[in-house]
Amino acid sequence: MKLSTKGRYGVILMIDLGMFHGEGPVSLKSVAERQSLSEHYLEQLIAPLRNAGLVRSIRGAYGGYVLAKNPQEITVGDIIRVLEGPITIVDDPEEELKELWERVRKSINDVLDSVTLQDLVEKKKFGGENIMFYI
Repeated sequence: MKLSTKGRYGVILMIDLGMFHGEGPVSLKSVAERQSLSEHYLEQLIAPLRNAGLVRSIRGAYGGYVLAKNPQEITVGDIIRVLEGPITIVDDPEEELKELWERVRKSINDVLDSVTLQDLVEKKKFGGENIMFYI
């Protein structure tokens, strides 16, 4: 399994929104500037996250985006599956290896589902490194 930039940048976007959870809407322009990412690319990522109920949009001059749930209720797995689709290891696995690939897939899902957005926000807040370090 290899994550695309959609998955990686989507997690970065969500961490950035999590850093400001409860403080009001965050513009994609400000996220793009802080994280050195393309605002245009972030616009493409925010729509599926909004459709999945992970973020809400706030209209108006001081609008932007906020998390639709508390950061501790959103897992990395939630974000990755919205942006990348279901996690698969092998298409049409050989019958004798099917159980092995299923165990690997389940293990990856278990890890991604065990890490919350809050976990990553806290690492960023107290670690001080650029968010890209964690992805």
